[in-house]
Amino acid sequence: MPRLLLAVVLLLLAPAASAWSALGHRLVGALAERHLSPSAEVQVHALLAGEPDPTLAGVAYWADALRDNEPERFKQTSRWHYVNYPKDQCDYVAVRDCPDGNCVIGAIERQRAILADPKQPREARRDALKFLVHLVGDVHQPMHASNQDDLGGNKFQISLRTDIAPEKYARNKYVDGVMGTNLHSVWDYYVLAERRLDLKQYTEALDALPWPPPIDSGGTSTPPEAWAAESCRLIGSRQLYPQEHKMDRRYPDAMRPLAEQRVRQAAYRLSTLLNETLGSTPR
Repeated sequence: MPRLLLAVVLLLLAPAASAWSALGHRLVGALAERHLSPSAEVQVHALLAGEPDPTLAGVAYWADALRDNEPERFKQTSRWHYVNYPKDQCDYVAVRDCPDGNCVIGAIERQRAILADPKQPREARRDALKFLVHLVGDVHQPMHASNQDDLGGNKFQISLRTDIAPEKYARNKYVDGVMGTNLHSVWDYYVLAERRLDLKQYTEALDALPWPPPIDSGGTSTPPEAWAAESCRLIGSRQLYPQEHKMDRRYPDAMRPLAEQRVRQAAYRLSTLLNETLGSTPR
């Protein structure tokens, strides 16, 4: 019993893996901001006035930072970051997969409605914008729309040889160049980090590619439900689960083109969502 209690305590204390690292989320925000309509850009800047970094990139990681900054609020919103499907299925059934609207699909729809309503308090619309920047990134990370029974890859253990320093919370698991981690965290952090570019360099590299990026399942009006289904289908169609639990940078390198495409698709859809909600003439 004492061992069981210890295991439960350690599980509760362990930080939940988030979709994309701070770099990934900020890439989505930075790319999207470059493609806002003039009227949407004005409203975004007005809503974010007073933020430490009043840009979409600057607020993109805010919803995950609540874990440390506002733990109770993070607890209330933690289910907004993902959606789970039944084993090997990608068909969304709201009452089953998103009870009470507490999944990434329901949260995006709800926060967009708040942002679109000028009668809402400015603070509510500001936070809705901040949530949207983050959650649109989340839903495009395949491990956050999972149809496997391993908590979105969190239970798929990985021994990763890398010289990329881990994020602060995981440094005690990095020994002699080997990181004890899981598949979710590999997708969250290492797939993008292994390109070894800072935010400005990475944004320039991705924005130099043709815009809009290739879209698999529809145009600008594709709803969050379809975005999540795309992510879910990628798990099997692109063989995201490796055969071995030991890996080096060859796996991140192989998966990076797909991850970068998902970041670009997230940015395109975020900019489109904000243009449709706050403005109408994209530049």
